[in-house]
Amino acid sequence: MQGQPATPPEQVTQLLTEWRQGNDVALSELTPLVYEDLRRLAHHYMSGQRPDHTLQATALVNEAYLRLADQTNPNWQNRAHFFAVAARAMRQILVNYAERYRAQKRGGGALKVELDEAALVSAEQSKEIVDLHEALEKLAAQDLRKAEVVELKYFGGLNYDEIAEVLKISSHTARRDWEFARTWLYTRLRGGH
Repeated sequence: MQGQPATPPEQVTQLLTEWRQGNDVALSELTPLVYEDLRRLAHHYMSGQRPDHTLQATALVNEAYLRLADQTNPNWQNRAHFFAVAARAMRQILVNYAERYRAQKRGGGALKVELDEAALVSAEQSKEIVDLHEALEKLAAQDLRKAEVVELKYFGGLNYDEIAEVLKISSHTARRDWEFARTWLYTRLRGGH
């Protein structure tokens, strides 16, 4: 995450460990600690977007948090791992909404899109999200670690040290992977091969 975390990472890691061990009280203590960090994560993602998009950070955070809290056997290693999983959840939520929105706009009719979901992603935003997702899937097929670095940095807002911790690589490798992947994705998204 950019800047200082709102809570000490050790406290979050301890509560994640207690939750993993079946202590439901730990989840209620964890919620206020990580929710603000999740909001910052969503705002970090949105800060690079066009100012006219309709993506709502709060809706994204709420949906991601519900998915994370609903896990029956969470296996969080530490704070960085938790936020890496949160980033992946946010990405998947965005892709799912974008795909449903695009299907509805094409007149497919088979997929029902709720009003709240339609407000979450605009037509242009849905194309960008799906295109990025498809490009990331192609990158993952060629080099999974580089795709994971993009997911953690772009969607998760993790810094190079946190990415290195999650992926068990050096910060230098995380930075190098990011630079390569960013160029690779830019080329693909601009129609290059």
